[in-house]
Amino acid sequence: MSNIVNPSTYVKSVLQNGVGRYVNQLQRITFKFSKTHGGSNGLREYIEKDLVDFARSNPGVVVYLKPRRVGPPSITMEYLNGNTQYLSFPKKTRDEIVKWVEFARTQSGFPISRFIKRHHTDTPSIQGVWNPFTNKPTELNVTDLPTDELSKAHTFFPTATEQLLEIAKSFGTSENQEEEESRSSKTIN
Repeated sequence: MSNIVNPSTYVKSVLQNGVGRYVNQLQRITFKFSKTHGGSNGLREYIEKDLVDFARSNPGVVVYLKPRRVGPPSITMEYLNGNTQYLSFPKKTRDEIVKWVEFARTQSGFPISRFIKRHHTDTPSIQGVWNPFTNKPTELNVTDLPTDELSKAHTFFPTATEQLLEIAKSFGTSENQEEEESRSSKTIN
């Protein structure tokens, strides 16, 4: 397909729709049909059997019925963002119209387009993309691997065992000296 037929754009969402609650983007749907023409049989059957259920399950969508004498049956959809879409349904069955109405109900109103890329942000980082080697020293580029220095686990804080040993040493030196002096004095006596 050429770019004229299918324009390209970035990923868009409608004001973070669905973060708090979902707001149906279909605002108004208009069914135009003929009361007597044979090409409108599928749309008339949809109106008789399915339209009331659609209107009950989607109270935020306004439904208009416009009978007319001339022209193929059609559906005009208007969305909250102001976009309008028109679909003509000459000689379509009721099941096909059910699928198209469901498609229109779940659409955001943005025109269908190719994505330029899958990820997009409105505030890109000026720092660049982070990777595991971002803040590593540059001498790693010329180091022969494996090395013993790089194979060791680096900890920033002493472990709990090391902390307890330090506490024991600090308390133990003064108490141990007193105990040794008292033992040595007892053995001498």
